[in-house]
Amino acid sequence: MRLDEKTRMIIKNEVFRELGDKAVIHLFGSRADDTKRGGDIDLLIEPPVAVPNRIHAECRLAAALSIKLGGCRVDVLIKHETAVPPLIYAHAISEGMIL
Repeated sequence: MRLDEKTRMIIKNEVFRELGDKAVIHLFGSRADDTKRGGDIDLLIEPPVAVPNRIHAECRLAAALSIKLGGCRVDVLIKHETAVPPLIYAHAISEGMIL
């Protein structure tokens, strides 16, 4: 994992503030791979309850994290129940790691 402790704490604090402290945060993509360099921060969040206006919450959380992390690009997905879950959910959960 290529995130320092301070960055992990900022992410956790913002996610828990926005979605509750029972939310599960998955880091995936290049930042979850120690052999890669650079890259944005990709997060899949499993909230404890359904999030109304999920897309608005994703944008708000990504913006807040980017500001608190000094302009670093952050991509946020909030998991939701769908008839056919997007493949990115399975990838993030199987290939990523929980913060």
